[in-house]
Amino acid sequence: MILKVFTDGGSKGNPGPSSIGGVGYLNGRKVFDFKKSIGIATNNDAEYKALIEALEKVRGYELGVRKITQIQFYSDSRLMINQIKGLFKVKNGRIREYILIIRGLEQEVDLPITYNYVPREQNVEADLLVKSV
Repeated sequence: MILKVFTDGGSKGNPGPSSIGGVGYLNGRKVFDFKKSIGIATNNDAEYKALIEALEKVRGYELGVRKITQIQFYSDSRLMINQIKGLFKVKNGRIREYILIIRGLEQEVDLPITYNYVPREQNVEADLLVKSV
């Protein structure tokens, strides 16, 4: 079974008041969601913090009980996805720290994980969660 997780982060101003959101689907059925304010941050910080929050949710999810074999993450942040995949250089020290946290969480989850870019139109639910905070 594949767990599909959509994440988003947003900032009103850059930096400015920011929030994150995400939603997980298993066999097309929503199995979890989250949303929260993260204080003052940039758009990029919010995108990364949304992914970290999603990985923490996944880590606590009953992966073995549900026979999950793979996790697919989706985001409308092309920059974040390409940095996580190693296709774009990471020059910002704070972003490097986020990636180290993500790599540690990946090891804890211990399942194949893919990161995928999707246009904003395909990330509507996560985007609505961000805007509802």
